[in-house]
Amino acid sequence: MTATTDTAAAPRAERVTHAHVRDVALPGGAGTLALVTIDNGLDHTKPSTLGPLGMAELTAALTGVRDRVAAGELVAVAVTGKPYFLAAGADLTQATALTGRDAALELGRGGHTAYALLQDMGVPTFAFVNGVALGGGLELALNCHYRTAASDVRALALPETGLGLVPGWGGAYLVPRLVGVEKALDVILTRPAANKPYSATEAASIGLVDVVLDPADFLEESIRWAARVVAGEVVVERRPLDPAPVWDGVVAAARQRLDAVIHGSRPAPYRALDLVAAARDADRDSAFAAEDEALADLLMSDEMRASVYAFGLVSGGKRPVGAPDRSLAQPVTRVGIVGAGLMAAQIATLFAQRLGVPVVMRDLDEERVAKGLEAVRSTVERLTSTGRMSEAAGARLLGSVHGTTDLNEFASCDLVIEAVTEILDLKKRVFAELETVVSPTTILATNTSALSITAMAADLQHPERVVGLHFFNPVAAMPLVEVVQAEHTSLEALATGFAVVSKLRKTAVLVADRPGFVVNRLLVLLLGVIVDAVEHGTPVEVADRALRPLGLPMPPFELFDLVGPAVGLHVLTSLREDLGDRFPRSPGLEKLVADGTRVVLPAPAKGLPKPVDPAIQAVFDDAREGAVSGTPLDEAGVLDSVLTALTVEVGHMLDEGVVATPQQIDLCMILGAGWGFHLGGITPYLDRTGYSEKVLGRRLLPDGVANVPAAG
Repeated sequence: MTATTDTAAAPRAERVTHAHVRDVALPGGAGTLALVTIDNGLDHTKPSTLGPLGMAELTAALTGVRDRVAAGELVAVAVTGKPYFLAAGADLTQATALTGRDAALELGRGGHTAYALLQDMGVPTFAFVNGVALGGGLELALNCHYRTAASDVRALALPETGLGLVPGWGGAYLVPRLVGVEKALDVILTRPAANKPYSATEAASIGLVDVVLDPADFLEESIRWAARVVAGEVVVERRPLDPAPVWDGVVAAARQRLDAVIHGSRPAPYRALDLVAAARDADRDSAFAAEDEALADLLMSDEMRASVYAFGLVSGGKRPVGAPDRSLAQPVTRVGIVGAGLMAAQIATLFAQRLGVPVVMRDLDEERVAKGLEAVRSTVERLTSTGRMSEAAGARLLGSVHGTTDLNEFASCDLVIEAVTEILDLKKRVFAELETVVSPTTILATNTSALSITAMAADLQHPERVVGLHFFNPVAAMPLVEVVQAEHTSLEALATGFAVVSKLRKTAVLVADRPGFVVNRLLVLLLGVIVDAVEHGTPVEVADRALRPLGLPMPPFELFDLVGPAVGLHVLTSLREDLGDRFPRSPGLEKLVADGTRVVLPAPAKGLPKPVDPAIQAVFDDAREGAVSGTPLDEAGVLDSVLTALTVEVGHMLDEGVVATPQQIDLCMILGAGWGFHLGGITPYLDRTGYSEKVLGRRLLPDGVANVPAAG
């Protein structure tokens, strides 16, 4: 149903999308087609969306067209959009303004009323998908009898379940009839979870659209194709309905997968699955009525409001809060990277690919340099072999990345990033060496994940040139970069950092130079509280299950495995030294790291979480012998400990000015830690579960910003 919003703040007046109707003579004298163009009258940066007024106008236009069909004036009807867009669904800022379930119910019914006119027109109806079609925009096309798509369209999707909703204007009923129930669940559940829309070619391969045409003369070709359909020269075969046993089996398997991955933490995917489960044997009207009821329930849920808030944060993230004037940024024509390890190689690849500038990686010996260059080459080969990068682009990238052991090769670099081991004295030495060879205008950056950048730059002649650029692993996939302003960081260095992050197509968040910044400070605290519970007698399997109600991307011990237990322990220790005993010591974790023990078992199936290895229980038990043991906690007790600790820490971070607002913390947790939209990051969840008021004595966000406002 819905797919776009402009802001997480108070809703604006509806930006009305109009429905313009014109007649088109079909080739060969086949008759007249009425072409309905959906257009909000604004440029391509403001996609067409459908609110109540726009939907009413569409309904009126299609009703008039239907009357003309009945009078014998038309042989076909088509809908299309303004350049680059069919439609991006309903306007979520309007949806979040709804104050009662009855109004929410009418929103769903209004869409079904309009779209049903396309199904019941009495002549063939066509969707000419000329651009982005998301949510209700794609459902507009699905309610037509036939669909063409331009070959350059890259975003066809039903993203509703990722936004706390269900496809509410026919998608849950129509998609499984077009593509089969298994592919339908990919469209409705799997792709939204991965934020991976279909291209036109992919959509055609599964039957979501009927034909893909050249974008250069897309409208003319679509009209010609429609004429051939009307004339009977083209017949589109539809797949038969999947047999009941197949349908039921696919639904049952999907339900098991949901239980294993999200553990009932949010309602939307389950409601969507219920709709698909019932769609096989339901008639259209009852299926659409069920969509209306599910949509109304979800529109009035906190999870949906938090999701829209999160979506607004991410959409607005390209305009970073607190960034200096862009004109202060220095040009970057050559980049140096100190180190050739895993992160350094990933950063080198990203800079070479996105900035298109020469990149030099430097390490202490030829063997390390060679490994770094091989890592770059392996990445490029993987991209080219899967078709995600052309051979020519891959060759250019490899040609632009150079390895060396000579420090002097940084002399001509405009930006040098250090990515060496997280040891403060080592990083200070690196910067001191760099200052002897680089130009006075060179910006020096650090990829540190937790160390003080102010301390790192303290002994330099020009500490003002140092800025933090904290990338996340894997660098190519993670959209966040924490841009860290140290005590002496100049506006020019800061502006350069922001400009570079923008060119890398990442989202930058300005953070102060405080231990762990945002993401690592909260994630490592979370992991520290988990292992502390185990240290005090909670079984590891209980602790690993405790956070399931949050619906996080992975359980805590799998997260430990991902970041590396040694890295996690190092950061935990560093944060404890800087911030105190809120970050607990863990003898058991120290023993696991010392012995190199793996903490998780393999995933039971691809895409499922990796469970904690029960064998590590003995390590914690042995480490605890002779120590005073606390009281073991159950899952609810562990979750309470984690949420209480996170609330305390969020309060400290805001008091310290680590970021300007709670919204920036949420944006960091969404983009840097993969926390789901249904949580709104973290602060909406702490508000709606009462932790912020219980622990801090106040809400973190105003009532109604990311939740259904309290009555009265």
